[in-house]
Amino acid sequence: MTDRITELRSKKESARQMGGPEKIAQQHQQGKLTARERIDLLFDAGTFYEVGVLAHSNHPSLSARNTPADGVITGFGHIDGRLACVAAYDYTVLAGSMGEVGERKVTRIRQWALDNRMPMIWLIDSAGARIQESTGSQFAESGKLFFDQVIMSGVVPQVAAMMGPGAAGTAYIPALSDFVPMVRGTSSMALGGPHLVKAAIGEDVSEQELGGSQVHCTKSGVADLEVENDEECIRSIKRFLSYLPSHNQDVPPEIDVGDPPNRLCEELNSIVPDNPKMPYNMYDVIYSIVDRDSFFEIKPGWAKNLITGFARFNGISCGILANQPMVRGGILDIDSADKATRFMQLCDAFNVPLIFLQDVPGFIIGSRVEKLGIIRHGAKMLFAVSEATVPKVTVILRKAYGAGYFVMCGKQYEPDLIVGWPTAEISVMGPEGAVNIIFRKEIFEADNPEELRNERCAAFRKLISPYLAAANHFIDDIIEPAETRKVIINALTLARNKKRQRPWRKHGVMPV
Repeated sequence: MTDRITELRSKKESARQMGGPEKIAQQHQQGKLTARERIDLLFDAGTFYEVGVLAHSNHPSLSARNTPADGVITGFGHIDGRLACVAAYDYTVLAGSMGEVGERKVTRIRQWALDNRMPMIWLIDSAGARIQESTGSQFAESGKLFFDQVIMSGVVPQVAAMMGPGAAGTAYIPALSDFVPMVRGTSSMALGGPHLVKAAIGEDVSEQELGGSQVHCTKSGVADLEVENDEECIRSIKRFLSYLPSHNQDVPPEIDVGDPPNRLCEELNSIVPDNPKMPYNMYDVIYSIVDRDSFFEIKPGWAKNLITGFARFNGISCGILANQPMVRGGILDIDSADKATRFMQLCDAFNVPLIFLQDVPGFIIGSRVEKLGIIRHGAKMLFAVSEATVPKVTVILRKAYGAGYFVMCGKQYEPDLIVGWPTAEISVMGPEGAVNIIFRKEIFEADNPEELRNERCAAFRKLISPYLAAANHFIDDIIEPAETRKVIINALTLARNKKRQRPWRKHGVMPV
C-alpha cells in the first residue's frame, strides 16, 4: 500500500505541474496567471477539491505526459463561505483546447452545479476544440455543454470569465452566461479566430480587433465588464456572486456595512438643474442613495445612456436601472433596451429587487432605428418589466415621457411603490414636442414665435407636474430628493414577503 500511495501522489503531483515550467513561464510573460493560480485566488483557502486531476487524453497521438488533467481543471470549493463549481481551462496544455476527456469532466461538474444548486464558473483561456480529437463523440460532448447551460439558466448563477482566448465553442459559453468579465489586452472571444477568418473570408484582423475586450465591452455588448488583469477579474467574480443567491429558490445574502437606513442625501435637493434641458450626472444620485461603496455596475462601457448595476440598500441586494441624462439625454435606443431587458431578467430570476430611477425622454425615433427594429427591441423591455415579480420601486426624478415611462416601471407595471421628486414630469411627450404639434400653426403665424412657444411650454409643463399625478393617484407620493434612500428602503421593507402569481404557461414568447 505504501508503494501505491507513493505512486498515486507522484501521478497527481505530475498532473499539477500543468504544461511544465516553460509553458508556465510563457503564461506569466503574457501577463496571465495559470489556471491553478486563478483557482487559488477564487476559492477560500484550503476549500477547493479537485476532481479529474488524473484524467488525460486517450488519443493515440497524445499522452498523459502532454495532456495533464486533459487541459481543464475542475472541482468545487467555497467562495466567501458559499459552495461553487469551476472549470478552468489550462492554456499551458495544448493551448487549453477542449478534448473529449476534459469535456467529460466539465459535463460532470456542470451536473454537480445543477443537482446541488450552486454557481457554475468557467475560467476561459482556450483555443477552442482540440483538432486532434475532432471525432463525433468529442463534438457531441462539447455540444451538450450549450444545452446544459440553457437548462441551468435562471436556476444557478453562471459566470464565464474571459482570461485568455475563447474561440469557436468556448465563445458560446459566455454568450449563455450571466456575468462575463474580460481582461484587457489578453482576452478575446470570436466564433472563428484570426487564422480561420483570413482563410474563410479573406479578412486580415488581429485577435483583439476581432473580439477583444474593447469590442465586446463597448460595441457588441456580449461582455459585462472590462478589467485590467487576472486578479481584478477574480475579484469581480466574487463581487458579482455576492449580490446573488446560490440558486433561484434562495434569497441573496444581506451585508450590513453600517450605513444608516434613514440617512438623508441633502446634496440631492439641488442636483436637478433649473433648466429642464440641462443634464446632470445620474451616477451622483446612485452613489448618494445606495449603501456606502456597494454599487457594482454591469456593462458600464455599453449603451451608456442607461445605467445598470447591483447595489445594496440597508444590506439588501438590489438591481438598479437608471437613465443617464449625460448621454444623449438618457433616451432609450436598441442597445439600451437590450441591456435593460437582460438585466431585469437576471434580477428577477434570482430574487433580486429592482430599483428604477427615471429621467427618460422616451424611445429614439426615426427611419434609421425603425429599420433596425426599435419596436421589437423596446417590446423586449416591456416584456421583461411586465414579467418581473420581484419587489419593484420606481422613483421619477424628472422626465417620464411616452413608452419610456412604461418600460422603466410606470404605475401600470406593478411597482410596489412609485414616487416622484418635485421636478418629475409624467406625459406622453415633453412640452416642446407637444407644443410644436398642437400649436404649430399658431406659433408659425405669431409675431414672436419663440416667446409664444416658451409661454405654451410653461403652461403645458404645469399640466404634467407631479402634483397633478399625485392628485389623481398616478403616483404614491411626492418626496424630497434627500429622502430617496429612506423611501426606497421603506418600500423594500414593505415588499419583503411579496408574492405575485401569474397565470400558468409553459413560457411567454418574447420579441426578438
